[in-house]
Amino acid sequence: MVDRLANSEANSKRIGLVESCFGAAGQPLAIPGRVLIGEGVLTKLCRKKPKARQFFLFNDILVYGNIVIQKKKYNKQHIIPLEGVTIDTVPDEGELRNGWLIKTPTKSFAVYAATATEKSEWMNHIGKCVRELLQKSGKSPTGEHAAVWVPDSEATVCMRCKKVKFTPVSRRHHCRKCGYVVCGPCSEKKFLLPSQSSKPVRVCEHCYGMLSGSLGPRSESMSRPGANFNNNTLSDDDDDDDSSD
Repeated sequence: MVDRLANSEANSKRIGLVESCFGAAGQPLAIPGRVLIGEGVLTKLCRKKPKARQFFLFNDILVYGNIVIQKKKYNKQHIIPLEGVTIDTVPDEGELRNGWLIKTPTKSFAVYAATATEKSEWMNHIGKCVRELLQKSGKSPTGEHAAVWVPDSEATVCMRCKKVKFTPVSRRHHCRKCGYVVCGPCSEKKFLLPSQSSKPVRVCEHCYGMLSGSLGPRSESMSRPGANFNNNTLSDDDDDDDSSD
Protein backbone atom coordinates (compact mmCIF):
# COMPACT_ATOMS: atom_id res chain seq x y z
CA MET A 1 0.00 0.00 0.00
CA VAL A 2 2.76 2.45 0.97
CA ASP A 3 4.75 1.61 -2.16
CA ARG A 4 1.72 2.34 -4.33
CA LEU A 5 1.11 5.69 -2.65
CA ALA A 6 4.74 6.80 -2.86
CA ASN A 7 4.52 7.91 -6.48
CA SER A 8 0.87 9.00 -6.47
CA GLU A 9 -0.20 12.54 -7.30
CA ALA A 10 -2.44 12.69 -4.24
CA ASN A 11 0.48 11.90 -1.92
CA SER A 12 2.65 14.54 -3.59
CA LYS A 13 -0.07 17.15 -3.15
CA ARG A 14 -0.55 16.28 0.53
CA ILE A 15 3.17 16.57 1.25
CA GLY A 16 3.33 19.83 -0.69
CA LEU A 17 0.51 21.21 1.43
CA VAL A 18 2.38 20.33 4.63
CA GLU A 19 5.49 22.06 3.30
CA SER A 20 3.51 25.19 2.45
CA CYS A 21 1.97 25.28 5.94
CA PHE A 22 5.46 25.44 7.48
CA GLY A 23 6.61 28.02 4.94
CA ALA A 24 10.16 28.96 4.05
CA ALA A 25 11.41 28.28 7.59
CA GLY A 26 10.48 24.60 7.31
CA GLN A 27 12.65 21.87 5.81
CA PRO A 28 11.69 20.33 2.44
CA LEU A 29 9.74 17.12 3.03
CA ALA A 30 9.18 15.71 -0.46
CA ILE A 31 11.70 12.98 -1.30
CA PRO A 32 11.32 9.84 -3.45
CA GLY A 33 9.54 7.06 -1.59
CA ARG A 34 8.21 9.21 1.24
CA VAL A 35 4.52 8.81 2.06
CA LEU A 36 2.33 10.88 4.38
CA ILE A 37 0.54 8.27 6.50
CA GLY A 38 -1.58 10.53 8.67
CA GLU A 39 -1.81 13.74 10.67
CA GLY A 40 -3.55 15.19 13.68
CA VAL A 41 -3.37 17.37 16.77
CA LEU A 42 -1.76 15.84 19.86
CA THR A 43 -1.13 17.37 23.26
CA LYS A 44 2.60 17.44 23.98
CA LEU A 45 3.75 17.56 27.59
CA CYS A 46 6.13 20.54 27.59
CA ARG A 47 8.27 21.98 30.38
CA LYS A 48 5.67 24.27 31.86
CA LYS A 49 2.35 22.84 30.71
CA PRO A 50 0.72 20.58 28.08
CA LYS A 51 0.39 22.25 24.68
CA ALA A 52 -1.37 21.37 21.42
CA ARG A 53 0.98 20.51 18.56
CA GLN A 54 0.29 19.45 14.97
CA PHE A 55 1.87 16.08 14.13
CA PHE A 56 2.47 14.49 10.71
CA LEU A 57 3.41 10.83 10.42
CA PHE A 58 5.35 9.83 7.32
CA ASN A 59 6.65 6.35 6.57
CA ASP A 60 10.18 7.37 7.62
CA ILE A 61 9.86 10.49 9.80
CA LEU A 62 7.60 12.11 12.38
CA VAL A 63 7.14 15.87 11.98
CA TYR A 64 5.52 18.28 14.42
CA GLY A 65 5.20 21.99 14.95
CA ASN A 66 3.42 24.79 16.76
CA ILE A 67 -0.08 25.63 15.52
CA VAL A 68 -0.36 29.24 14.31
CA ILE A 69 -3.52 28.84 12.19
CA GLN A 70 -5.06 25.37 12.18
CA LYS A 71 -4.74 23.64 8.79
CA LYS A 72 -3.03 26.72 7.33
CA LYS A 73 0.11 27.75 9.20
CA TYR A 74 2.60 26.04 11.53
CA ASN A 75 6.03 27.05 12.78
CA LYS A 76 9.03 25.66 14.73
CA GLN A 77 9.20 22.47 12.71
CA HIS A 78 10.74 19.39 14.32
CA ILE A 79 11.69 16.30 12.30
CA ILE A 80 12.26 12.96 14.03
CA PRO A 81 13.70 10.00 12.05
CA LEU A 82 11.53 6.99 12.85
CA GLU A 83 14.44 4.53 12.79
CA GLY A 84 15.50 5.77 16.20
CA VAL A 85 12.01 5.92 17.76
CA THR A 86 10.65 3.71 20.51
CA ILE A 87 7.13 4.15 21.89
CA ASP A 88 5.71 3.18 25.29
CA THR A 89 2.22 3.65 26.66
CA VAL A 90 1.63 6.08 29.55
CA PRO A 91 -0.95 5.30 32.28
CA ASP A 92 -3.88 7.71 32.51
CA GLU A 93 -3.46 10.27 35.27
CA GLY A 94 -6.04 12.96 36.05
CA GLU A 95 -6.83 15.02 32.97
CA LEU A 96 -3.87 13.57 31.07
CA ARG A 97 -5.30 10.52 29.36
CA ASN A 98 -4.61 8.43 26.23
CA GLY A 99 -0.89 9.12 26.27
CA TRP A 100 2.35 7.49 25.18
CA LEU A 101 6.06 8.24 25.15
CA ILE A 102 7.97 9.04 21.98
CA LYS A 103 11.59 8.19 22.83
CA THR A 104 14.58 9.01 20.62
CA PRO A 105 18.34 9.28 21.24
CA THR A 106 18.19 13.09 21.04
CA LYS A 107 14.88 13.90 22.74
CA SER A 108 12.01 12.05 24.44
CA PHE A 109 8.59 13.34 25.45
CA ALA A 110 4.99 12.37 26.19
CA VAL A 111 2.02 13.07 23.93
CA TYR A 112 -1.71 12.60 24.49
CA ALA A 113 -4.53 11.92 22.03
CA ALA A 114 -8.14 13.05 22.40
CA THR A 115 -9.49 9.49 22.60
CA ALA A 116 -8.31 5.95 23.32
CA THR A 117 -9.06 5.04 19.69
CA GLU A 118 -6.81 7.82 18.38
CA LYS A 119 -4.05 6.72 20.74
CA SER A 120 -4.29 3.16 19.51
CA GLU A 121 -4.23 4.24 15.85
CA TRP A 122 -1.23 6.52 16.34
CA MET A 123 0.75 3.90 18.24
CA ASN A 124 -0.10 1.14 15.77
CA HIS A 125 0.88 3.22 12.73
CA ILE A 126 4.11 4.52 14.29
CA GLY A 127 5.06 1.03 15.43
CA LYS A 128 4.40 -0.43 12.00
CA CYS A 129 6.48 2.25 10.25
CA VAL A 130 9.40 1.71 12.63
CA ARG A 131 9.30 -2.07 12.19
CA GLU A 132 9.22 -1.80 8.40
CA LEU A 133 12.12 0.66 8.36
CA LEU A 134 14.27 -1.57 10.57
CA GLN A 135 13.37 -4.61 8.50
CA LYS A 136 14.43 -2.88 5.29
CA SER A 137 17.67 -1.53 6.73
CA GLY A 138 18.59 -4.62 8.71
CA LYS A 139 19.35 -2.43 11.73
CA SER A 140 18.51 -3.23 15.35
CA PRO A 141 16.18 -1.06 17.45
CA THR A 142 17.87 1.86 19.19
CA GLY A 143 18.97 0.90 22.69
CA GLU A 144 19.63 4.31 24.22
CA HIS A 145 17.13 7.15 24.49
CA ALA A 146 17.16 10.63 25.93
CA ALA A 147 15.41 11.00 29.27
CA VAL A 148 11.86 12.31 29.38
CA TRP A 149 11.95 15.65 31.22
CA VAL A 150 9.92 15.88 34.42
CA PRO A 151 7.52 18.85 33.99
CA ASP A 152 8.34 21.94 36.05
CA SER A 153 4.98 21.73 37.82
CA GLU A 154 5.86 18.36 39.36
CA ALA A 155 8.80 19.72 41.32
CA THR A 156 8.53 22.49 43.93
CA VAL A 157 11.94 21.58 45.35
CA CYS A 158 15.14 20.19 43.81
CA MET A 159 14.68 16.50 43.06
CA ARG A 160 18.30 15.76 44.01
CA CYS A 161 19.16 17.67 47.21
CA LYS A 162 15.49 17.87 48.32
CA LYS A 163 16.32 21.19 50.00
CA VAL A 164 16.31 24.09 47.56
CA LYS A 165 12.84 25.49 46.90
CA PHE A 166 12.25 26.91 43.45
CA THR A 167 11.49 30.63 43.25
CA PRO A 168 11.84 33.32 40.55
CA VAL A 169 15.44 33.69 41.78
CA SER A 170 16.24 30.02 42.38
CA ARG A 171 15.34 28.68 38.95
CA ARG A 172 14.54 25.19 37.77
CA HIS A 173 16.97 23.34 35.52
CA HIS A 174 16.81 19.93 33.85
CA CYS A 175 19.47 17.25 33.89
CA ARG A 176 19.88 16.04 30.31
CA LYS A 177 20.75 12.52 31.46
CA CYS A 178 17.97 11.68 33.95
CA GLY A 179 15.41 14.41 33.16
CA TYR A 180 15.05 15.46 36.82
CA VAL A 181 14.20 19.03 37.80
CA VAL A 182 17.20 20.29 39.78
CA CYS A 183 18.58 23.47 41.30
CA GLY A 184 21.61 25.38 40.02
CA PRO A 185 24.09 24.11 42.64
CA CYS A 186 23.05 20.50 41.92
CA SER A 187 23.59 20.92 38.17
CA GLU A 188 26.75 22.97 37.77
CA LYS A 189 28.56 20.36 35.68
CA LYS A 190 28.50 19.69 31.95
CA PHE A 191 29.01 16.36 30.24
CA LEU A 192 29.23 15.39 26.60
CA LEU A 193 26.23 13.28 25.56
CA PRO A 194 26.94 12.82 21.82
CA SER A 195 23.45 11.61 20.96
CA GLN A 196 21.94 14.86 22.30
CA SER A 197 24.49 17.53 21.43
CA SER A 198 27.93 18.14 19.97
CA LYS A 199 28.72 20.26 23.04
CA PRO A 200 28.72 19.28 26.73
CA VAL A 201 25.26 19.70 28.28
CA ARG A 202 23.92 20.28 31.78
CA VAL A 203 23.80 17.21 34.04
CA CYS A 204 23.09 16.83 37.75
CA GLU A 205 25.81 15.91 40.24
CA HIS A 206 24.45 12.36 40.56
CA CYS A 207 24.55 11.64 36.83
CA TYR A 208 27.89 13.41 36.44
CA GLY A 209 29.39 11.07 39.01
CA MET A 210 27.96 8.00 37.30
CA LEU A 211 29.04 9.13 33.83
CA SER A 212 32.53 10.10 34.96
CA GLY A 213 33.03 6.81 36.79
CA SER A 214 31.83 4.70 33.89
CA LEU A 215 34.22 6.39 31.46
CA GLY A 216 37.27 6.26 33.71
CA PRO A 217 40.31 8.17 32.39
CA ARG A 218 38.34 9.66 29.46
CA SER A 219 35.92 11.52 31.72
CA GLU A 220 38.18 14.53 32.33
CA SER A 221 38.53 15.49 28.68
CA MET A 222 34.91 14.80 27.80
CA SER A 223 33.22 16.37 30.79
CA ARG A 224 35.20 19.62 30.89
CA PRO A 225 34.83 19.91 34.69
CA GLY A 226 36.02 23.52 34.70
CA ALA A 227 33.25 24.65 32.36
CA ASN A 228 30.53 25.35 34.89
CA PHE A 229 27.33 27.28 34.24
CA ASN A 230 26.46 30.83 35.14
CA ASN A 231 22.98 30.09 36.45
CA ASN A 232 21.82 33.66 35.90
CA THR A 233 22.41 33.61 32.16
CA LEU A 234 21.98 30.06 30.91
CA SER A 235 18.47 28.94 30.06
CA ASP A 236 17.04 25.48 29.55
CA ASP A 237 14.27 26.91 27.38
CA ASP A 238 16.11 26.53 24.07
CA ASP A 239 15.75 22.77 24.31
CA ASP A 240 12.00 22.79 23.83
CA ASP A 241 9.52 24.00 21.25
CA ASP A 242 9.56 27.66 22.23
CA SER A 243 10.80 29.96 24.95
CA SER A 244 7.84 29.25 27.20
CA ASP A 245 8.03 25.44 27.15
